[in-house]
Amino acid sequence: MQDNIPVFTEVTDKEIYADVSGNYNFLLEGDNLHSLRLLEKTHRGKIDVIYIDPPYNTKNKDFIYDDAFVDGTDGYRHSKWISFMAERLDIAAKLLSDSGCAFISIDDNEQAALKMLCDEIFGEDKFVAHIPWRKRTAKSDVPFGISQDCESILCYANSAFMAAVKGKERKYFETDDFPGRAWRFHDLTTQRTIEERPNSNYTMVNPKNGEKFPVNPLRCWAITIDTFQQYYDENRVIFPGDYDFLNISKPVLRYWKDDDMKKAGADFGLVAASTYLPSEVVGMTQDGTKEITALFGSKKFSFPKPVGLIKYLIEIATVRNPAALILDFFAGSGTTAQAVLELNQADKGNRKFILCTNNENRICEDITYPRIKTVITGKRIDGSDYSDGISANLKYYCTDFVSKDSDDVSAELLKHITEMVQLEHGIKIDNKEYLIVLSDDEADDLEQHWSEYPNMKALYISKDVLLTTSQNTLFGSVPMYIIPDYYFKFELREIGEAW
Repeated sequence: MQDNIPVFTEVTDKEIYADVSGNYNFLLEGDNLHSLRLLEKTHRGKIDVIYIDPPYNTKNKDFIYDDAFVDGTDGYRHSKWISFMAERLDIAAKLLSDSGCAFISIDDNEQAALKMLCDEIFGEDKFVAHIPWRKRTAKSDVPFGISQDCESILCYANSAFMAAVKGKERKYFETDDFPGRAWRFHDLTTQRTIEERPNSNYTMVNPKNGEKFPVNPLRCWAITIDTFQQYYDENRVIFPGDYDFLNISKPVLRYWKDDDMKKAGADFGLVAASTYLPSEVVGMTQDGTKEITALFGSKKFSFPKPVGLIKYLIEIATVRNPAALILDFFAGSGTTAQAVLELNQADKGNRKFILCTNNENRICEDITYPRIKTVITGKRIDGSDYSDGISANLKYYCTDFVSKDSDDVSAELLKHITEMVQLEHGIKIDNKEYLIVLSDDEADDLEQHWSEYPNMKALYISKDVLLTTSQNTLFGSVPMYIIPDYYFKFELREIGEAW
């Protein structure tokens, strides 16, 4: 990037189109640092969830620094890994929305270093949780007699983020004494002792029959002797025998469903997520391998994460926002894409993904892209049936470069404007529903032929185009967006130009 400006070039014959509502997903092939530099222009503050499974620095040449693989013989392998990750995480932090979060998988090789690095980049106050994930069952032939069966997932989030899962539905009762008003019950004691809450140290008496219920000195009543009558008059206290279907031996407290719904609002039915990940839900590495084998007929990728794990993480992060945008810039085999698509299918969501991966050993072309295509179309590469398919759209971009020594850098960059507009807005510039206007002449031509575009949904107009009053009125019937000059601004500034 010292001598070249990164751009995207669309590979049109790899577009996957399904006639469904919603925006496009994107697969970006190339060094993820180049992709992140461009995403910083199109998606700053717009990404809702980041999940990455970066190189673990296992001494097995799993990442490249300064155009060379780093292995166990490199005395600077830890500092090189930190530099490698810092460049990427620094941009990633800027991409997160106000309610965004990031999940980062890692093992013991760099877990401590990653935690300190993320504390610095995201902010120590943005740390949410260290989530252990059991990747395998215990092995016996291990050094020191301890099988390292778990990896870590570090979670960081902006202040507005709130994870949750759909909890088991509470049991509410409909009874004749309160028609149309469902209710549930809960324990009427508290963990406080009578020494801590002396005003709750009393024998509760059933006003209907005089039956007495002594206080538990280690777990006293949750309502005081002064407030008991108020709760009872509000039909909040239920005694044994009040309802034949309740098997209770002491008083309980009634809660009304409408009060629960009012208090919880949009969070009704949700409970806090847990750092405990049950293997039967999220799976292990062996499950990820089985999924790859089912897709390709053979094991084409080592140590893939199971779809269930990524689905769980994305679900807890987006249960309140099923139209979230998910980014994975170490996409590998494409598990994140499959997880997003399957989660949408399960809960009717409209989440979208952006995946970045290099094409080393043709991984993007031979694994990531075919996997996404198979999940969407339901057909494997060999044409056999995989599933019923999941309707979704995908665009495939390759990283390209414009030399800073080009005779006309601005003209060369303009050739890649369509890709940037499509990426930022998640649409397809088809010159029917979505159209780019780059000059006054193009605006004049559009005005003359406006009636030929009855299905126009949006216009993307260069800031250098001066619309006439009549054009503003005519075009104003659809959303108009000014194409920003910041798409390639940071590179042009380096060569003393402005675009």
